[in-house]
Amino acid sequence: TGAVSDASAADGGHVLCALDDIPDPGGKGFTPAGRPPFFVVRTGDRVRGYLNTCPHQGTPLDWKPDTFLTYDKSLIQCSTPWAKFSIEDGQCVAGPCLGKSLGSIAVRIVGVNVVAEGWSERP
Repeated sequence: TGAVSDASAADGGHVLCALDDIPDPGGKGFTPAGRPPFFVVRTGDRVRGYLNTCPHQGTPLDWKPDTFLTYDKSLIQCSTPWAKFSIEDGQCVAGPCLGKSLGSIAVRIVGVNVVAEGWSERP
């Protein structure tokens, strides 16, 4: 799980990591001070951010650090009830959370970095 940098992106937002720090496809978790844990999923040149909390049980999704995707890397999978979520929008597509979705975090790519949008310097 990654620490969140104190760096700010030139055009606003908070630098999380370099895009190349996230496998393609894959995910990387973050535990920022004063904020809820979240993760970023990368597919090619796209990133999406979600809270690292299962909407069914409130537990972290990763069963080991930075392991958020199914074996075939097509869906996000929760380690506790094995619920599966769409990478595209965080909507539950299988398991006990049907009809629910993961909380989203606004992220984007700026240059070679992944940036969380809408963060002030202090939580």
